[in-house]
Amino acid sequence: MLTQEFCDDVNERLKNTMLGAMGIRFLPTDEDIILAEMPICDATRQYFGILHGGASLAMAESVAGLGSLYLVNDEKIVCGAQVTGNHIAMSATEGKVYARATCLHAGRTSHVWNVDIVGEDGKLISTERVTNYILPKKQ
Repeated sequence: MLTQEFCDDVNERLKNTMLGAMGIRFLPTDEDIILAEMPICDATRQYFGILHGGASLAMAESVAGLGSLYLVNDEKIVCGAQVTGNHIAMSATEGKVYARATCLHAGRTSHVWNVDIVGEDGKLISTERVTNYILPKKQ
């Protein structure tokens, strides 16, 4: 779905955003999914040293948002409407986590995504459901 060129462009644009501060990077894939990675670091840990649940939610909303933007060819505005998450297991205290987003519904005015976040060992850490509004661009 996402080419290396597309990911390089998006990752460059994210450098001075919250996603850049969290170290989130999008990864190319040939599948109908969106992939991203995020380090477990000071910016994404909570005070016990493990991945902060809010970082997982921010990552999930961002990955689903980029997926919706990709599906509408950047011709519409994508706005997050709802994010719900279940934290399944504690994360490692270092390394990276990976988000895998799958579109469950791609309607004209809304998209629904499932996002699973796993550790480097492939163990499920959290799963999120994200709903995005798809809005016309103002002219």
